Amino acid sequence: YVREMEEDERGYTPELWTKIAEQGWLGLIIPEQYGGVELEFQDLVVLLEEMGRYMLPGPFFSTVVLGGMSIMDAGSEEQKQEYLPRIAEGQIIMTLALTEPSARWDAAGVELTATATGDSYTLNGTKLFVQNAHVSDYMVVAARTGISEENISLFVVPTQSDGITQTLLKTIASDRQSEVVFNDVKVPSSALLGEENKGWETIQKVMQWGAIGKCAEMSGGGQQVLDMTVDYAKQRTQFGRPIGSFQAIQHHCANMATDVEGSKFITYQA
Repeated sequence: YVREMEEDERGYTPELWTKIAEQGWLGLIIPEQYGGVELEFQDLVVLLEEMGRYMLPGPFFSTVVLGGMSIMDAGSEEQKQEYLPRIAEGQIIMTLALTEPSARWDAAGVELTATATGDSYTLNGTKLFVQNAHVSDYMVVAARTGISEENISLFVVPTQSDGITQTLLKTIASDRQSEVVFNDVKVPSSALLGEENKGWETIQKVMQWGAIGKCAEMSGGGQQVLDMTVDYAKQRTQFGRPIGSFQAIQHHCANMATDVEGSKFITYQA
């Protein structure tokens, strides 16, 4: 299935997305009042670890962590009511549009501008490496709204808005990342997520949550590699016995187990 999704244009199937929603995974950390399960972030980390273990394809990370947690942190009550229940039910897919051609991860790297014009904003600029933008319904877009380095604001923008063009990028891992160009894209003032010029505070939190989430996925992948290695060491025979009985092989497996358990511990502590 994973290999099929690597070759699939979407990178996931609506059938799998529906099953994930039915399991309550999409709303795992969303408060109950917005249709979620209201568990802790650490519970999401455990789920992401298992997803990494089986290389689950699809826009789960971008929707729940990058998009959903941005709204949970900075969204108004109206915005939470509008988006969070639909995320939990699997009705919408979201992502975060942050990085740009400057290749910087600090606030100064955000050059896409949002100019206030009456009761709306006009967005101009380019975002790179936007995960799952090609299948997303909305993007949380980081834009510059002031002169100061950290005068960054966040906007919830429909991906089908006039003036948005996307180009799917080729990646070694066959994950879905896009270049997204904004050319005079107009959004209403109600699209502003949180306060104007205060968006970088939310971005910093989301980047931390995202880093922990990715560490969980990689720890899960490491566990799967370890399990496959141990199984092979039990099955492969040499000199009339399984190679797992040789001390040199055992040392390698022990080192792998130490690395995997250490990765999990550090991730949980974070």
